[in-house]
Amino acid sequence: MAKGAFDATDLIAPLMVRIPLGLIFMAHGSQKLLGLFGGQGLTGTFKTFEEKLGIPPIFTLLAIIAEFGGGFGILTGFLTRISAAGISAVMLVAIYKVHWIHGFFLNITCAAGRGHGVEYNVALLGMALYLLIAGGGRWCLDRLVFRV
Repeated sequence: MAKGAFDATDLIAPLMVRIPLGLIFMAHGSQKLLGLFGGQGLTGTFKTFEEKLGIPPIFTLLAIIAEFGGGFGILTGFLTRISAAGISAVMLVAIYKVHWIHGFFLNITCAAGRGHGVEYNVALLGMALYLLIAGGGRWCLDRLVFRV
């Protein structure tokens, strides 16, 4: 691109990825942590993850921190790469433990029963991996706090 030309990619693209990803994960994390939006809350989440998914409590706690805290970090651009790494890990586990058996597409009935395929999770994983690699962009707290 010619020098002096407007390049929205560097200026605003990371922010346009951060806002929806951060909101989505803060909402999902608040379901697990606080029981908001029809969620089970902390106790219910620990029970479900252990009994139905075989996930030990320490990893459930890390998932909740990654979703709620990571969602906040992504949304504000604070510790963006660490937050994106946590969210990426959560998405990989969700794909493997929950959604893979249902195939690719959302809202599908398959031999494993009615469930959600990996399509949505792959999109979220891609967004998180972009932020892990590129960082939070110009409009993030990381730039203010760490002078990057």
